[in-house]
Amino acid sequence: MSADEKQRRVWDRHAAGYDRQMNLFERRFLRDTRAWICRQATGDTLEVAVGTARNLPYYPADVRLTGVDLSPRMLEIARRRATELGRDADLRLGTAHRLDFPDASFDSVVCTLSLCAIPDDQRAVAEMIRVLRPGGLLLLADHVVGATRPVRAVQRLLDLVSVPAAGEHFRRRPITHVAAAGLHIEKHERFARGVVERLAARRPA
Repeated sequence: MSADEKQRRVWDRHAAGYDRQMNLFERRFLRDTRAWICRQATGDTLEVAVGTARNLPYYPADVRLTGVDLSPRMLEIARRRATELGRDADLRLGTAHRLDFPDASFDSVVCTLSLCAIPDDQRAVAEMIRVLRPGGLLLLADHVVGATRPVRAVQRLLDLVSVPAAGEHFRRRPITHVAAAGLHIEKHERFARGVVERLAARRPA
């Protein structure tokens, strides 16, 4: 079974309870992160691992949104949410490892709370940059490796269980891939003892 297929099964299984599970985490840790990310998106925007479309209410009205996710059940919920909100969005099956779009297709690319569970996060970031237009904005938010030794020790223990069970990583840091790819990091915030990190990075024109 491929890594993508394994993750598809995990997220299909958790789709029905995902929003309920996320509510507690967001109230305690995320602050205004969804709004912070989405209000910076402009024009043709791709959201990678769109999930149940929890970001959808926060996008500006003039954003033309395309969302991809590998879980059909998550996408069912996302499409219902779009209908309820009266928002047009092209929501389709896809994998972050191989985005089915030509180079330089989007003005903005968004990914929130998903690179922690995508099997190859470096490859996913590279794909996001590939489909981003020169001068376009990459917008990422995730839980990352903590800023203090006690937090990192707890995360190391969590990884021992969460990675084999669900592919969930607690000690990643996507900003390192973004910086290595040569994007200019325009905005960057890290909080909740360094566990939550959000950034806006510009692809060189």
